[in-house]
Amino acid sequence: MQELLFLLLPVAALSGWLIARLRPGKPANSKNSCAYEPNYYKGLNFLLNEQPDKAIDVFVQLLEVDSETVETHLALGSLFRKRGEVDRAIRIHQNLIARPSLAQEQRAHALLELGQDYLYAGLHDRAENLFNELVDSSRLQKKALENLREIYQQEKVWDKCLNVVFKLQNLGDGHYSNEISHYYCELAEEARKRSDKKLHQEYIRKAKQAAPDSIRALTMEAGLEVENKNYRKAVSIYERIIEHKPAFIGEVLENLLYCYTQNGVSAELESILKNLYQKTGSSLVLQRLIGHMLQSHNRQQVEDYLLDLLRDASSLQSLQLLIKIEQQRPAAEMQRIFEVIGEALEHELGKRPAYSCQRCGFAAKTLYWQCPGCKGWGTLSPLNEHDRICMPVKDIKKV
Repeated sequence: MQELLFLLLPVAALSGWLIARLRPGKPANSKNSCAYEPNYYKGLNFLLNEQPDKAIDVFVQLLEVDSETVETHLALGSLFRKRGEVDRAIRIHQNLIARPSLAQEQRAHALLELGQDYLYAGLHDRAENLFNELVDSSRLQKKALENLREIYQQEKVWDKCLNVVFKLQNLGDGHYSNEISHYYCELAEEARKRSDKKLHQEYIRKAKQAAPDSIRALTMEAGLEVENKNYRKAVSIYERIIEHKPAFIGEVLENLLYCYTQNGVSAELESILKNLYQKTGSSLVLQRLIGHMLQSHNRQQVEDYLLDLLRDASSLQSLQLLIKIEQQRPAAEMQRIFEVIGEALEHELGKRPAYSCQRCGFAAKTLYWQCPGCKGWGTLSPLNEHDRICMPVKDIKKV
């Protein structure tokens, strides 16, 4: 369908050109008409022989650049870019901009298209210059700013990203609190790598101010409290994260348990882990819980607990842990069977994704704060055990 559209567009453009040349009130130039006629039939011949690229080149040469054909040139250039033929798109848009008779608004659209050509080709400096020109002097400010944001995100220039989204907000174009928070988090990470504690803290504060419930900002704030040995404050932040987004328990579990230990509640760790498992259903919590129980209970009690979990709600993780415990039994035949089943389950669970984008469905084994699929910020969320099992392995996208 797309190929058919691409074939019909030049034909339609050429028809418009012919009508424009023959319209009443415009003197016909028989010399020019005769000069164009051979190329016209040459282009049609290319179409009939299924050589669309050559046909398009011929028809583009036939088009005159005037107020009636600018949109056709822009559409052709855009289609070339979408097909990956960015060199052709650049030539068309550069040819448009070079025309002194081009209206100001038409020139602005051509500049925008040319900037997108350069962006597609990876020529970020040229694209940035064009988009900045549009931001200062055109009604296409929003589109120019959005393209600038894409450039700065690719280049990881987070302070410029912030400047762009602030300008977008001033245009009344929605809210960007989520993006602003992530940009400040990125700046905080950079400050931490430079060992700039003051700036690190300031950026985390601004990230929280932009989005008070941001999981990333809260996690970074809690990590800062751990570094400063404010364990009670860190625990309260981690508990807030779990309350707000239980699926993120895996991202904070180790630090949370460490803080509990530092607060002197090791004796209550089993009840804490049971409570966390009840809230989150996390397999990571269950693993830590069973490991802790094996140190303080006999094997039969742990087996009974896992069997109760299996009766209440079927869980592959519970089954896997139970099999690992049963492997310690002396019956060689049973041990061999359980070992094979356990390895098969472990292999199957290991292939499953751990995170999925709530916007585009991108799935991955590691957490990305910016989705590699749709480029959304904070859209990836940990999958619960059921979703991880149900998602086909072929749907996992690797980066």
